[in-house]
Amino acid sequence: MRYSIQKLVLVLTVLGLAAGCSTLRAPSPADPFEGFNRGVSSFNEGVDTVVLKPLAKGYNAVTAPEVRTVVGNFFSNLEDIAVAFNNLLQGKPKEAGGDISRFALNSTIGIFGLVDVASELGFQKHDEDFGQTLGVWGVGSGPYLVLPLLGPSTLRDASGKVVDAPLNPLRYHDDVSERNSLIFLNLVDKRARLLPATDLVDRVALDKYAFVRDAYLARRASQIRDGAPDPNDKAPSDDGDESSLMMEPHPPFKAALDVFKPLDMNAQTFELPGGLAQSARAKAALGLDASEPAIH
Repeated sequence: MRYSIQKLVLVLTVLGLAAGCSTLRAPSPADPFEGFNRGVSSFNEGVDTVVLKPLAKGYNAVTAPEVRTVVGNFFSNLEDIAVAFNNLLQGKPKEAGGDISRFALNSTIGIFGLVDVASELGFQKHDEDFGQTLGVWGVGSGPYLVLPLLGPSTLRDASGKVVDAPLNPLRYHDDVSERNSLIFLNLVDKRARLLPATDLVDRVALDKYAFVRDAYLARRASQIRDGAPDPNDKAPSDDGDESSLMMEPHPPFKAALDVFKPLDMNAQTFELPGGLAQSARAKAALGLDASEPAIH
């Protein structure tokens, strides 16, 4: 019995030291406001535990997957306006054209965005915001910040939210009660979609705050590079020259000027943005002959 108690005390001591190491780690240079951020993060977790997470679980319990898909499609369609705006500012007119086409198709044929017709037609969904645009322009991320109720951010990304906010069509809906209800529904729907990820973090992270911070900063850096390898992660080339692996900075406005070039009226074909590739199911839905080749 005495041996079992000693063993239990030893195990608890080791677990306590492991948990302590997660909070005594060296400060991150990207997080000079860690004390403040941890306080806000604790507040956000409290609100999430008491309000948002139970609502998200209840939402999943009372709505069918098909309904949740329709709700997600509706709000995702509204986001394409801001996405198109930022793709254009980042010098990606082709992607911006695809975003505008997505919004037009889903808002009409897709019944106000309830059905994602554009994806069936081959228009890729993008995820861009003004924080990423600033990053493409060369603006540094600045200190890591945890915003009340909004969660992880940086000084750059927080300022970007101010620019993106007016691009949300919901802000201009006249009926205040309906507008607030839709905003709340969007919040609950997004929280419900994050349940599997947050549950996993709760299980595996010794220091949840540091885990979320590092994951957020790494993901944002990857988004700004559009998934390209980090130029700072250099590996020696076969001839020993590392300079060949460095990426040139992306000129944000150069490609955007292509939007204003006149169309070639003598061209025999017109290529739709986004690399349109119509599926047979989408053609059938639009009353087209599925045996015909894709539109170019």
